[in-house]
Amino acid sequence: MALAMEHLRWWPVAALGLLLAMAIPSTLAGGEKPTLEELKARVADASISERPVLCIHIAERQLDVADRFYVAGDSEQAKAALIDVVAFSELARDYAIQSRKHEKQSEIAIRKTARKLADLKHAVSHEDQEQVENAIDRLQRIRDDLLAAMFPKGVKK
Repeated sequence: MALAMEHLRWWPVAALGLLLAMAIPSTLAGGEKPTLEELKARVADASISERPVLCIHIAERQLDVADRFYVAGDSEQAKAALIDVVAFSELARDYAIQSRKHEKQSEIAIRKTARKLADLKHAVSHEDQEQVENAIDRLQRIRDDLLAAMFPKGVKK
Protein backbone atom coordinates (compact mmCIF):
# COMPACT_ATOMS: atom_id res chain seq x y z
CA MET A 1 0.00 0.00 0.00
CA ALA A 2 2.87 2.37 0.80
CA LEU A 3 4.41 1.66 -2.58
CA ALA A 4 1.15 2.59 -4.31
CA MET A 5 0.93 5.88 -2.37
CA GLU A 6 4.53 6.70 -3.32
CA HIS A 7 3.72 5.98 -6.95
CA LEU A 8 0.66 8.27 -6.88
CA ARG A 9 2.67 11.15 -5.43
CA TRP A 10 4.98 11.27 -8.46
CA TRP A 11 2.19 11.01 -11.03
CA PRO A 12 1.51 14.79 -11.32
CA VAL A 13 5.23 15.52 -11.65
CA ALA A 14 5.63 12.89 -14.36
CA ALA A 15 2.56 14.17 -16.24
CA LEU A 16 3.84 17.74 -16.12
CA GLY A 17 7.26 16.64 -17.37
CA LEU A 18 5.71 14.72 -20.24
CA LEU A 19 3.53 17.69 -21.16
CA LEU A 20 6.51 20.05 -21.20
CA ALA A 21 8.58 17.61 -23.22
CA MET A 22 5.89 17.53 -25.90
CA ALA A 23 5.19 21.28 -25.87
CA ILE A 24 8.72 22.68 -26.12
CA PRO A 25 9.74 21.19 -29.50
CA SER A 26 6.41 22.11 -31.10
CA THR A 27 6.75 25.68 -29.85
CA LEU A 28 10.24 25.99 -31.25
CA ALA A 29 9.41 24.42 -34.61
CA GLY A 30 5.98 25.99 -35.13
CA GLY A 31 7.02 29.59 -34.72
CA GLU A 32 8.44 30.07 -38.20
CA LYS A 33 6.45 29.99 -41.41
CA PRO A 34 8.33 29.04 -44.54
CA THR A 35 8.72 31.86 -47.03
CA LEU A 36 6.97 31.78 -50.38
CA GLU A 37 10.27 31.08 -52.11
CA GLU A 38 10.88 28.10 -49.83
CA LEU A 39 7.39 26.78 -50.53
CA LYS A 40 7.91 27.21 -54.27
CA ALA A 41 11.19 25.28 -54.02
CA ARG A 42 9.46 22.49 -52.11
CA VAL A 43 6.99 21.93 -54.93
CA ALA A 44 9.66 20.53 -57.23
CA ASP A 45 10.97 18.18 -54.55
CA ALA A 46 7.57 16.99 -53.26
CA SER A 47 5.82 13.87 -54.44
CA ILE A 48 3.04 14.31 -56.99
CA SER A 49 0.39 13.64 -54.33
CA GLU A 50 1.77 16.37 -52.02
CA ARG A 51 2.10 19.02 -54.71
CA PRO A 52 -1.59 20.08 -54.88
CA VAL A 53 -1.59 20.98 -51.19
CA LEU A 54 1.63 22.99 -51.52
CA CYS A 55 0.38 24.81 -54.60
CA ILE A 56 -2.91 25.70 -52.92
CA HIS A 57 -1.02 26.98 -49.88
CA ILE A 58 1.18 29.14 -52.11
CA ALA A 59 -1.87 30.48 -53.99
CA GLU A 60 -3.59 31.38 -50.71
CA ARG A 61 -0.51 33.16 -49.40
CA GLN A 62 -0.11 35.02 -52.70
CA LEU A 63 -3.75 36.10 -52.48
CA ASP A 64 -3.01 37.64 -49.09
CA VAL A 65 0.03 39.38 -50.59
CA ALA A 66 -2.05 40.69 -53.51
CA ASP A 67 -4.67 41.99 -51.10
CA ARG A 68 -2.02 43.85 -49.09
CA PHE A 69 -0.56 45.38 -52.27
CA TYR A 70 -3.99 46.52 -53.44
CA VAL A 71 -4.64 48.11 -50.06
CA ALA A 72 -1.25 49.84 -50.24
CA GLY A 73 -2.07 51.10 -53.74
CA ASP A 74 0.70 49.16 -55.50
CA SER A 75 -1.30 47.63 -58.34
CA GLU A 76 1.76 46.41 -60.29
CA GLN A 77 2.98 44.24 -57.39
CA ALA A 78 -0.61 43.15 -56.74
CA LYS A 79 -0.99 42.10 -60.38
CA ALA A 80 2.18 39.98 -60.15
CA ALA A 81 0.87 38.29 -56.99
CA LEU A 82 -2.50 37.74 -58.69
CA ILE A 83 -0.75 36.04 -61.61
CA ASP A 84 0.92 33.69 -59.09
CA VAL A 85 -2.47 32.95 -57.49
CA VAL A 86 -3.84 31.76 -60.81
CA ALA A 87 -0.65 29.96 -61.86
CA PHE A 88 -0.36 27.97 -58.66
CA SER A 89 -4.08 27.20 -58.70
CA GLU A 90 -3.58 25.77 -62.19
CA LEU A 91 -0.63 23.72 -60.97
CA ALA A 92 -2.71 22.44 -58.05
CA ARG A 93 -5.42 21.39 -60.50
CA ASP A 94 -2.92 19.63 -62.75
CA TYR A 95 -1.20 17.78 -59.92
CA ALA A 96 -4.50 16.84 -58.27
CA ILE A 97 -5.88 15.40 -61.49
CA GLN A 98 -2.60 13.64 -62.25
CA SER A 99 -2.29 12.07 -58.81
CA ARG A 100 -6.06 11.58 -58.30
CA LYS A 101 -5.55 12.97 -54.80
CA HIS A 102 -6.70 16.21 -53.15
CA GLU A 103 -9.10 17.00 -55.99
CA LYS A 104 -11.96 17.87 -53.67
CA GLN A 105 -9.79 19.91 -51.30
CA SER A 106 -8.27 21.76 -54.24
CA GLU A 107 -11.68 22.56 -55.72
CA ILE A 108 -12.93 23.86 -52.36
CA ALA A 109 -9.82 25.99 -51.82
CA ILE A 110 -10.02 27.43 -55.33
CA ARG A 111 -13.72 28.23 -54.84
CA LYS A 112 -12.85 30.09 -51.63
CA THR A 113 -10.08 31.94 -53.44
CA ALA A 114 -12.50 32.99 -56.18
CA ARG A 115 -14.95 34.27 -53.55
CA LYS A 116 -12.21 36.27 -51.83
CA LEU A 117 -11.25 37.75 -55.18
CA ALA A 118 -14.89 38.66 -55.85
CA ASP A 119 -14.92 40.54 -52.54
CA LEU A 120 -11.58 42.13 -53.37
CA LYS A 121 -12.85 43.23 -56.79
CA HIS A 122 -15.30 45.61 -55.14
CA ALA A 123 -12.55 47.13 -53.00
CA VAL A 124 -9.99 47.87 -55.73
CA SER A 125 -9.90 50.79 -58.14
CA HIS A 126 -11.91 50.66 -61.34
CA GLU A 127 -8.74 50.14 -63.41
CA ASP A 128 -7.74 47.08 -61.39
CA GLN A 129 -11.17 45.45 -61.44
CA GLU A 130 -10.66 43.97 -64.91
CA GLN A 131 -7.54 42.02 -63.92
CA VAL A 132 -9.27 40.73 -60.79
CA GLU A 133 -12.28 39.69 -62.88
CA ASN A 134 -9.98 37.87 -65.34
CA ALA A 135 -8.40 35.98 -62.43
CA ILE A 136 -11.85 35.02 -61.12
CA ASP A 137 -12.84 33.73 -64.58
CA ARG A 138 -9.68 31.62 -64.82
CA LEU A 139 -10.25 30.21 -61.33
CA GLN A 140 -13.79 29.25 -62.36
CA ARG A 141 -12.39 27.33 -65.36
CA ILE A 142 -9.90 25.61 -63.06
CA ARG A 143 -12.75 24.59 -60.76
CA ASP A 144 -14.74 23.32 -63.73
CA ASP A 145 -11.77 21.18 -64.80
CA LEU A 146 -11.49 19.70 -61.32
CA LEU A 147 -15.21 18.99 -61.14
CA ALA A 148 -15.11 17.35 -64.58
CA ALA A 149 -12.23 15.15 -63.43
CA MET A 150 -14.05 14.16 -60.23
CA PHE A 151 -17.42 13.58 -61.92
CA PRO A 152 -16.90 12.46 -65.52
CA LYS A 153 -20.03 12.47 -67.66
CA GLY A 154 -21.55 9.14 -68.56
CA VAL A 155 -19.67 7.15 -65.92
CA LYS A 156 -21.93 5.40 -63.42
CA LYS A 157 -20.46 4.18 -60.16
